[in-house]
Amino acid sequence: MLSIIQAAGWPIWPLILCSVLALAFVVERFVSLKTSRVLTPGLLDEAIEVSRTAVPGPDVVAQLEQHSTLGQVLAAGWRAINATPGCTAADMRAALEAAGRTAAHQLERYLPALGTIASGAPLLGLFGTVIGMIEIFGSQAPTGALSGGNPAQLAHGISVALYNTAFGLIIAIPALFFWQYFRARVNGYVMELELAAERFARHLEPLCPGERAA
Repeated sequence: MLSIIQAAGWPIWPLILCSVLALAFVVERFVSLKTSRVLTPGLLDEAIEVSRTAVPGPDVVAQLEQHSTLGQVLAAGWRAINATPGCTAADMRAALEAAGRTAAHQLERYLPALGTIASGAPLLGLFGTVIGMIEIFGSQAPTGALSGGNPAQLAHGISVALYNTAFGLIIAIPALFFWQYFRARVNGYVMELELAAERFARHLEPLCPGERAA
């Protein structure tokens, strides 16, 4: 492996950095986007049952928030009712929507960076190819005959060009696949969070102080 890096020349180092970052992002997203971390099974039904007649206190709200991303969204509805004496259904829904936007942003964490690597790695490989071509032309004799140039410099230029092109594609293709996979997974989670928040909002509307006063 070290011999390949040496043959690829200095342009390979940005690609190696991209590969390390891409691998770290992929592993982190696989861990963070586990279903148990985003949508705890049965949590919505449990929250509805607990708040069947009244909104629970801050301790229960904090426990719900720590469950998962879904818990953070649902807890926002409870917290809005507890924190605002005259909370209306519109206020509670606004709190749920704000928590949903925050949750969606958290779910998309590192995905822009992974997409940037997927699109930028081929360009870095192309840059290495250009550097290699420059070395190839630099190895030619003043007459333009390759045979009169420096064979070692010619071979090194070819290695730089080919290795960097290959490394760029090797990094970009998996990064693109994982970016598309995580994007689809996040979109599915966001849709399920929206449906759960809407169901929870309908359940909480009669419990809002502003609605009861009206």
